[in-house]
Amino acid sequence: MHLSAAIHLAGAAPRPYMAGVMRPLLLLLATPLLATFAPLSMRETPVSPARPTVWAEPVQLREDAPGERKLGRLTFLGGWWLRSDHPEFGGISAMHVENGAVLALTDAGRVLRFPIPARRGRAPLGLMPLPDTAGVAKTQRDTEAMAIADDHAWIAFERRNAVHRYRLPGWTLDASARPEAMKAWSQNSGGEAMIRLRDGRFLLFREGGSDAAGATEVILLSGDPALPGTRATAMRYRAPPGYRITDAAELTDGRLLFLNRRVGFPEGFSVKLTMAAPPTLRAGELLQGEEIASFASPVTTDNYEALSVTREGGSTIVWIASDDNFIDLERTLLMKFALD
Repeated sequence: MHLSAAIHLAGAAPRPYMAGVMRPLLLLLATPLLATFAPLSMRETPVSPARPTVWAEPVQLREDAPGERKLGRLTFLGGWWLRSDHPEFGGISAMHVENGAVLALTDAGRVLRFPIPARRGRAPLGLMPLPDTAGVAKTQRDTEAMAIADDHAWIAFERRNAVHRYRLPGWTLDASARPEAMKAWSQNSGGEAMIRLRDGRFLLFREGGSDAAGATEVILLSGDPALPGTRATAMRYRAPPGYRITDAAELTDGRLLFLNRRVGFPEGFSVKLTMAAPPTLRAGELLQGEEIASFASPVTTDNYEALSVTREGGSTIVWIASDDNFIDLERTLLMKFALD
């Protein structure tokens, strides 16, 4: 069943935001369909504008307490609800923030670029498909993880269990591989988060497939994951109970941040941000973070899937963005925090 049909049967009319109990219920009903068919749009599909834009509307950390700034070990610096006149805007699954701009990856194999909002208003939007995904079915261009360094971008394709490397700024594909350690991962529980460590190694996290101890697979790649034959070491990651990892990042001191999400009724989406000490990176090591912030109602939350870390002066800045699954029950949110 198409997602819009399921929501119609549930008695909901598509609209930008639904508060209270009905929205979490519909999200819970929609989640299995999203996992199978996303992104299937409930929106109208207008002709793509020649010069697309993105509209930013400020949001609070808590709409019921506009002055609230603290959330665990985070200090709220700003938040925006992002919308666009381009029908392919949304679905953010990974992002990289740098030089005043957001470079985001969608789970439909699209690359978005837009300036960090300063206030309410409209700004130019850059949008392009990854060059090797033209005419490819959605199931084969489901991109969930991204790492950027040294004028290159590494993209993990979830259902292909592959990593492609692109040369920037032109996004020219110059290497690709299917690491042997990923070949047994099922199509809908492939690479969900990826970190390029400072020493050039990569950590690639599997989305699902937890073991009896509640841990999922992680592979440590000794070098470039887009080069065939790169050696892989098996590790594990344990999210908070009931949660799954959606993204991860490395801090400048080597500690790791993990973004973990769950959806349930009546709470809807909830997210936990955890932090771990620098790992030893030994075979079989269990990565597990300590909770530093929890996003749950009445805190502004949604389907948070993307994480990026920057520096401003002497502060560590944590950016979090949500995947709206291209449906109007969810929002594309961009949130900015300082890490205490």
